[in-house]
Amino acid sequence: MKQNAYIAGVGMTPFGKHVDTGLKALAAEAIGAALADAGLSARDLQAAYMANAAGAIITGQVLIAGEVALRGMGIGHIPVINVENACASAGTALQQAATMVTLGAYDVVLACGYEKLVHPDKARSFAVFAGAVDTEDMDGLRQSIDRQLRANGIVPDVENAASRSIFMDIYATMAAPHMRRYGTTARHFAAVSAKNSRHGALNPRAQFRDVLTIEDVLGARMIAEPLTLPMCSPIGDGAAAVVLVSERKARELGLVRPVRIASSVLATGWDYAADATEGVFEHAIAAAYETGGLGPEDIDVVELHDASAPSEVIHTEYLGLCPKGEAGPFIEAGQTALGGGGRTVVNPSGGLLRKGHPIGATGIAQIVELAEQLRGQSGARQVEGARAAIAENGGGYIGTDVGALVVTTLTR
Repeated sequence: MKQNAYIAGVGMTPFGKHVDTGLKALAAEAIGAALADAGLSARDLQAAYMANAAGAIITGQVLIAGEVALRGMGIGHIPVINVENACASAGTALQQAATMVTLGAYDVVLACGYEKLVHPDKARSFAVFAGAVDTEDMDGLRQSIDRQLRANGIVPDVENAASRSIFMDIYATMAAPHMRRYGTTARHFAAVSAKNSRHGALNPRAQFRDVLTIEDVLGARMIAEPLTLPMCSPIGDGAAAVVLVSERKARELGLVRPVRIASSVLATGWDYAADATEGVFEHAIAAAYETGGLGPEDIDVVELHDASAPSEVIHTEYLGLCPKGEAGPFIEAGQTALGGGGRTVVNPSGGLLRKGHPIGATGIAQIVELAEQLRGQSGARQVEGARAAIAENGGGYIGTDVGALVVTTLTR
């Protein structure tokens, strides 16, 4: 929907393996930074939307995760809404918070995503992702993955399936038909990972900061053909937070270089007809552009959900940054890279592939990056003159498509 909420403050922890730091401490660090950035105190908050997806499995915290995290900071009394929506949890929290501000329910609202995914038993971490599908039809999902891969000339690696997230197999089923239909190659996917590694090297909060070449990516261990390890987002911990305010409150605060949430669309997939020409991505992206009063030609910087390198190729096309089927060569030519000469920079943070993907925090981490870009605060990875941005945050998988999707536009 059309939004009119302003970002008063942002905060974010580094993403990575925070083995000795709990959920409450991660959330507190990001929230404290966001409040300080806004020049507000906890007493100013009128509501909080708290996103977490894996706590029940990794830490055992259920039901009141947001209340627990905030009470540890001395915050109570206000409405606290816990949000769980797969990898789109934080994007959903942001969308709901912005909507309530836009509708006039609140003047000052917190949206926070916080997550722990690292666990000594990696199978426990993978179990989080295994729950982001229809768990009553696991056999059907496995059969569908097998059929799709074989139809595109790939023999499924069943023997090592337990050693990886099921979503890597799902992403392989998305990559294979794109390769067959458009001539996209593994090298094009490797170009995504290499580009994002260069961006991530400039981001002090990124989980990985080493620079990779295309050859490094292609030569890495195969996870699920055609995806090598650097083409897959890592498991990590972290938190990100934003403080949203109404237009009236923004004026009262005298915000300098205010960033406005222009639109934020939350959508779910559906069962498509065989001849359908529009799916959830086309629907949500078109709605976000229209209600935000923007088009692809207006966008200077993008944070998109590159949970795998093929995802960035495919979503670059969905966002209208290049014609369908052309994103592979487009990205390899540097058209979405910092300093590459293209119109729009994609994932200057390093994206999920390099910044990291603590799933309950990812969507708001995208907003933190874009707000800083639009404020001109991104240092060595700054997109010069950035005035309009878009974030795309998806999660879960039902049938043959994403379970939940949030697309948000921002303007300076």
